[in-house]
Amino acid sequence: MGKLRRQGMARNPVQFQKGLGLAEFNLRYGSEKQCHGALIQMRWPDGFLCPKCGGGKYSYSAARRVFQCSACRAQTTVKAGTILHKSRTPLTKWFLAIYLLTQSKNDIAALELARQLGVKWDTAWLIKQKLMEAMRQRNHIYKLAGDVQIDDAYLGGERPGKPGRGAANKTPFVIAVETRENKPVYTQLRRVPGFTCAAIRSYATANIAPGSRVISDGLACFTAVTEAGMDHRAIVTGGGRPSAPELKWVNTGLGNIKSAITGTCRHCSHQHADRYLAAYEYRFNRRFQLDKMVERLASVTMLTAPKPYHAIIDAEISG
Repeated sequence: MGKLRRQGMARNPVQFQKGLGLAEFNLRYGSEKQCHGALIQMRWPDGFLCPKCGGGKYSYSAARRVFQCSACRAQTTVKAGTILHKSRTPLTKWFLAIYLLTQSKNDIAALELARQLGVKWDTAWLIKQKLMEAMRQRNHIYKLAGDVQIDDAYLGGERPGKPGRGAANKTPFVIAVETRENKPVYTQLRRVPGFTCAAIRSYATANIAPGSRVISDGLACFTAVTEAGMDHRAIVTGGGRPSAPELKWVNTGLGNIKSAITGTCRHCSHQHADRYLAAYEYRFNRRFQLDKMVERLASVTMLTAPKPYHAIIDAEISG
């Protein structure tokens, strides 16, 4: 550290923050009892509420971990009606999956997750998809505002076919970065049907606050943000022109996404692309409090409706 200071190299406080160490994680969430108690507090911070009638009085079976409402006699568990609904995987493994998925900047492949959790690949894959679905739903309650850089991007395209925009086997998505004093604050990675004015207008209306100042490259479809109530400035790039400093953070973000998603997981199928993009977005936007990310994502799982295997496999999510 002293050497870095002598050389005039300032450490980025976000990158060098303490985070949550594995030993401390195990002290908090090392047993089923600890994990179950944490979820109860997250789901019912002000005390139990019956999901059927809203009653607050109950009896509890510790052996079965079942709450029974004293008013309507309905029985429930802390996992019922959440993304953990009917899961037979121990809670300690769910919390460890949350830890591994949130504390790694560049994601974690399902195969490595399976090894770390001591479960089959299929189980690890489904756990990861469910946690990323919780991230995706949480991301959509926020909008970017102020100064926003925006660009078009693609995932996939590994198979032979037409190159460039409109190529087969590629998933189009928008990357946007909110900046303050020319520093990145929040990002969005949202799949779109294509790069048309209608698609960009719909994206901007849903995800960027009116009055924001949007900067893009010269792609014509981005002019549609004005129809959603934003100011727009286009900077023509490419064709031998130098990269624009005004688009620095979306360009940096695209490089990081490739390392995080394709570099770690190698492949991202079209129907699951939204979740992989959402996981990167979720981690980036909460990077300022790395030590709180396990608790925050665990809390989000209590707010997310069940997503069974068939829904994960079959659903075609829109950006």
